[in-house]
Amino acid sequence: MAPSGPEDPMDKRAPADHPIDDLVAARWSPYVFRDETLEAGVVASLLEAARWAPSSYNEQPWRFLVGRKGDAAWQGIHDCLVEPNQAWAQAAPVLMVSVASMRYARGDKPNAHAWHDVGLATGNLLAEATARGLLAHQMGGFFPDRLRERFGLPEHFEPCAAIAIGHRGDPATAAPELAAREQGPRTRRAVAEFAFGDSWGQPASLDA
Repeated sequence: MAPSGPEDPMDKRAPADHPIDDLVAARWSPYVFRDETLEAGVVASLLEAARWAPSSYNEQPWRFLVGRKGDAAWQGIHDCLVEPNQAWAQAAPVLMVSVASMRYARGDKPNAHAWHDVGLATGNLLAEATARGLLAHQMGGFFPDRLRERFGLPEHFEPCAAIAIGHRGDPATAAPELAAREQGPRTRRAVAEFAFGDSWGQPASLDA
């Protein structure tokens, strides 16, 4: 179970209000990565974890663009990030982009649950990364149209998020503003602010 709150500023486990598994508590999004290649087979295992996520009608609408540092795909993804994200993501050995198929393969109807299901697959990927001692940072700061053109995305596929994956770096080696973000406290709204019961805005009963 997660501790009530980390005492070490380098320990970024969530200061949970209620008991949660340490795998969940340990997941967080760093700004500082070590410029270090991942072991062989790790990326395949991350995507294998994503593969087994649940989805509406087992449609599996997720797709991932995958770049390893030094290859054209990594550079293409990096070039599609906004400049502030390029600055810190350049050290990450793996860059990905999650992509959603917005139409069901059966019947060619709109899939209103596609982004939800891509999020579930990405959550599996993040859990597997955390279990392996890796960290990942998801980004909305990228240029979808630029990415669509660079990678030739078909019309009904929508890019969801860019993801940087790797080992945690030393904040002392980062720019001051990034180091401050890296070492700052983690915060979330309380459960009562998003879990409702009899009516919207009324906290759900959690005693049972």
